[in-house]
Amino acid sequence: MKLFDVYPLYNINIVKGKGCKVWDENGVEYLDLYGGHAVISVGHAHPHYVEMISNQVATLGFYSNSVINKLQQQVADRLGRLSGYEDYSLFLINSGAEANENALKLASFHNGRTKIVSFSKAFHGRTSLAVEATNNPSIIAPINNNGHVTYLPLNDIEAMRQELAKGDVCAVIIEGIQGVGGIKIPTTEFMQELRKTCTETGTILILDEIQSGYGRSGKFFAHQYTGIQPDIITVAKGIGNGFPMAGVLISPMFTPIYGQLGTTFGGNHLACAAALAVMDIVEKENLIDNAAKVGNYLLEELKKFPQIKEVRGRGLMIGLEFDEPIKELRSRLIYDEHVFTGVSGTNVLRLLPPLCLSMEEADKFLVRFKKVL
Repeated sequence: MKLFDVYPLYNINIVKGKGCKVWDENGVEYLDLYGGHAVISVGHAHPHYVEMISNQVATLGFYSNSVINKLQQQVADRLGRLSGYEDYSLFLINSGAEANENALKLASFHNGRTKIVSFSKAFHGRTSLAVEATNNPSIIAPINNNGHVTYLPLNDIEAMRQELAKGDVCAVIIEGIQGVGGIKIPTTEFMQELRKTCTETGTILILDEIQSGYGRSGKFFAHQYTGIQPDIITVAKGIGNGFPMAGVLISPMFTPIYGQLGTTFGGNHLACAAALAVMDIVEKENLIDNAAKVGNYLLEELKKFPQIKEVRGRGLMIGLEFDEPIKELRSRLIYDEHVFTGVSGTNVLRLLPPLCLSMEEADKFLVRFKKVL
C-alpha cells in the first residue's frame, strides 16, 4: 500500500529533535522556526515531558471516559488557573477541528440556530462544519457546502453588526490571530464591538485559539490583548506539545447534558500526562514571558529589513509579507541555511517556533535570514 499523495514534501527526513532544533537522517542540524505547524510549544524532547509521558504509558495509557480519570480534573484545574478562566468548564478531545466542531454544536444546542459567521481567510479545520467555516473553497467538498456560513471582512464593524442584527446567527467563530490567513490580527475595537453585539443578539462568540493560544502571542490567549471574554474558547496544537489533544473551554452559561458531547480518545490518561507536563514547563520556565520578549525582539529586528513589505504578529506568531512569492526563499532557508519556517498563501512567510526560543537562536535566524535575502 502506498500513501495517499496529498502532501507536497520537502526531501528531508527529520528523525530527532531537541529544544528548538531538529536533525535529519544524515545528521544535519536545522533551526526549527515552525514547530510543526505551531504544535511544539515547550520544545522537542523536553526531559520533563519525556519523563511524564514515559511514566504514564508504563502505568496506564488509556481507559474509557465511562470511569473517573482524575488526571482530567488536574488538567482542568491547571488550565483554568493559567488561562484566567477558572469559572469555565473543560471538554477534552483530540484535534483542533474536533474542538471547533464541538464548540459550534454546543452553540447550536444552546440557541437553536443554524447560521454561522466566519471571516475572510479564516481557517478552522478540515472536518464537516469546521471546514465549512474555513474560507477556502478548494478544501470544502460539496457534501460540506451546506450554506451555514457567511464570511465577513475581518475588522469590518458595520458588516458584522448588520449580519448579527438579522437575529438568526448561531455563533461567530474567530481566530485570536489568523494563522493560515497570514497572521492577521483582529483590532481591539472590532473585538470589543463583536463581544457587545453577540451579547445583544444572543449570538455565541467562539474564539479559536488553536494556533494563537497557549502563550504563543505573549499572553495565554491572543484575545486577552483586547479585554474581552468569549463564550467558548477552543485550544489544540500547543496543549500537548505534539501529542494529539484539544480542548473546549465553556462558559458557565452552558448547562451540560449527559450524552450531548462525547469522544472515545479525548482526555485519555496519556494525553493528560502530556498536557500536565506542558503546563509544568510553561510555568517553571516562564515561557509565556519568553514568547513576549523574544517575539518582540524579532518583530522589531525584522522591521529593519527593507525587502519585507510588512511585518505582523504578536509574541512568537509572526508573519512576513513580501511583494513577490516566497517559495524559493523558503526553500533556500531550508536547504542552504537549515531553517524551517512556514508559509501562508504565496507571499507570506510564517514564524511559529517553540516558545523556548532563545535570544541567541533568534539572532542565528536573523543572520541566516539576511543571507538568503
